[in-house]
Amino acid sequence: MEYYNYLKSLHLIFVITWFAGLFYIVRLFVYQIEAADKPSPEKEILQKQYKIMTYRLWYIITWPSAVLASIFAFWMLFFTDLGQAWLKMPWMHVKLGFVFALYLYHAKCQQIFKQLQNDEVKYTTTFMRLWNEGATIILFAVVFLVILKNAVNWIYGVIGIFLFSILIMLGFKFYKRIRERNQS
Repeated sequence: MEYYNYLKSLHLIFVITWFAGLFYIVRLFVYQIEAADKPSPEKEILQKQYKIMTYRLWYIITWPSAVLASIFAFWMLFFTDLGQAWLKMPWMHVKLGFVFALYLYHAKCQQIFKQLQNDEVKYTTTFMRLWNEGATIILFAVVFLVILKNAVNWIYGVIGIFLFSILIMLGFKFYKRIRERNQS
């Protein structure tokens, strides 16, 4: 069991750093998009700096954390007795569904990263601010599933996540109005 706890600890550490990278990379995307609207030479200076920052964050922290979190998760699930038992539980199936959504979210962030590295601005800052909440929703779902370990209560959790998402959207719209008023 001690061996399993080491794996779980390492998995948790890299999940935390993976999410930190995902939260911050999208924030940097917002800044990169805003920089594209600045006048020269400010625009070029900011874009160059943000490209360096996003590159380092993405390839030094976020990607390695995603890979290591996944390696330790697969190791726990497929090469330990406890992991084998959990794979038979319905709550784990739901959790793995959210983890799959996290991989899709990460892949979309990779696509956006490449576009911005090539000076292709295809999204608005509003989209990016909303996109940033995707990782938050996945994080809430996974944490509640892991702590509660109950697939029946996941229905309440999904309803809660949906309501939480609505609150985030309303808060975002409220904040946007305040920002727009302050700019006027």
